[in-house]
Amino acid sequence: MTVVKIKRVYEDPSATDGYRVLVDRLWPRGMKKEYLKYDSWEKDITPSPELRKWFHEDFVGHWNEFAALYEKELENSPAVAAFMDRISGQKTVTLLYASKEPLHNHALILQHYLQAHLKDK
Repeated sequence: MTVVKIKRVYEDPSATDGYRVLVDRLWPRGMKKEYLKYDSWEKDITPSPELRKWFHEDFVGHWNEFAALYEKELENSPAVAAFMDRISGQKTVTLLYASKEPLHNHALILQHYLQAHLKDK
């Protein structure tokens, strides 16, 4: 079974990170590409631009509705299904995100979604 972890892109890489995946649509501010250690950048499994912009208007107030809407996007995404196929053989996958919000960010939702659906693979 694949273990899915999350980590801010600004944290140092660790040997226990396994396969490191950037899961932000935009490149993280202040991060030079040569300094970020990642195995893939999966823009297509992030929230749609419209959903992301709406969510950023009020992280806390929009959280529950954002989570439900993003999960629907994940369920209907061929990119997510293809990503799950690619990572299913990995022992550990670490999702890298840039948000300063540790309790209200899309990586948490993606982590839970992947953990629930990778069991079936």
